[in-house]
Amino acid sequence: MADEQEPKKKSKLKWLVLVFILLLLGGGGYAAWHFYLADMLNKTEDGGSSAKKVSAEAKVSGMKGTVVPLPVFRVNLADPLGKRFIKLMVEVEAANQDVAGELETYQAPIRDAIILLLSSKSNADLATVEGKLVLKSEITDRINQILGGPKVLQVFFTDIVIQ
Repeated sequence: MADEQEPKKKSKLKWLVLVFILLLLGGGGYAAWHFYLADMLNKTEDGGSSAKKVSAEAKVSGMKGTVVPLPVFRVNLADPLGKRFIKLMVEVEAANQDVAGELETYQAPIRDAIILLLSSKSNADLATVEGKLVLKSEITDRINQILGGPKVLQVFFTDIVIQ
C-alpha cells in the first residue's frame, strides 16, 4: 500500500514543478516583452525633445491641431542592387493654422529633408513596425528643425508601399 502512494506523490510533485516552471517562464517572458516594448516606445516618443512630448500629449487627448497633407513621396531605398523603392503618403498634424501656412511656405526644404531621409533607409529598416515608428519620429524631428520649433505634433502615414 505504501508503494501505491509513493508514485502519486512523485506525480503530483512533477506537476507542481512543471506548473511552477511554466508560470516562471511566462511571467519572465511577459516582463521582458513589457519592458522591451516600453523601452522602444520611450526611444521613439520621449527622446527628450519638446515636440515629442507635445506629440505624446496629443495622442492622449486626441488631435489638437490642423492636419495638412504633403505630396506623395516616391524614393529609391538604400538597396545594394537599387531595385527597391518606397511610395509614402504623409499627413502632418500642425499645432495651429499658422503652422499649416508655414508647411506650405517651406514645402521644398521639407520635401528635400524627407527624400534624403527616405533614401538613406533600407528595406530592412522599414520592414518592422518599430522601424516605421522610428521613421515617423525622424520625419517629425526634421520638419520641426526646418520650422524652428515644436510646431508639428505628429505625422500620419496614410499610404505606404515598399517594393
